[in-house]
Amino acid sequence: MPIYEYECAVCAHQLESLQKISDAPLLDCPQCGKPSLRKLISAAGFRLKGGGWYETDFKSGNKKKNVVESGGGSTADKAPEKKASGGCGSGGCGHKH
Repeated sequence: MPIYEYECAVCAHQLESLQKISDAPLLDCPQCGKPSLRKLISAAGFRLKGGGWYETDFKSGNKKKNVVESGGGSTADKAPEKKASGGCGSGGCGHKH
């Protein structure tokens, strides 16, 4: 659920509220009691990085090139990592398989 920020137009009290998107906005200020709350617009506090997001997988042309060059490329564009040999599945651990 998103966290919404509100500010009272009368007393300037600010608060945050964890609400469902479908919930009606809050109206009454808990500080002064007046029905004068309004939602504030704020930026998200996180960014989704890596492959699988719009920025890396659904852009085209120069836009995608810029993202990949900055290190935000899709994991499908990278070579797979080499795994160390000698693990249990290869018999290198000493167990009989």
